[in-house]
Amino acid sequence: MAALVYCDNIDKDAQIQSLINEAADPEGNFHYAFETSNGIQAQEAGNIQGATGSYSYISPEGERISLSYTADEEGYHPVGDHLPTSPPIPAEILRSLEYIRAHPPANYQEKK
Repeated sequence: MAALVYCDNIDKDAQIQSLINEAADPEGNFHYAFETSNGIQAQEAGNIQGATGSYSYISPEGERISLSYTADEEGYHPVGDHLPTSPPIPAEILRSLEYIRAHPPANYQEKK
């Protein structure tokens, strides 16, 4: 599978302004971070149990996009204002669910 990407806002002359790259030690701990002249920043630290990190960049519209994350045995957990979120559960549905919990059917057996 091949992909072709065209972006006219890429700074082809961007320079690395800072770089930290600490390879994994015998216990598996690692850390890296970098920053470029066009506003890209990234960092991550972790070990065999998981990692935490963040990155940010400037969008084609000129907005800073930032994302932080953790990755562990439970999966990848990103957090960022630009990520979509679920709408709130309507109050009527919440009330219905609470009523069902408080008044289970007579033949209902909760799984344990």
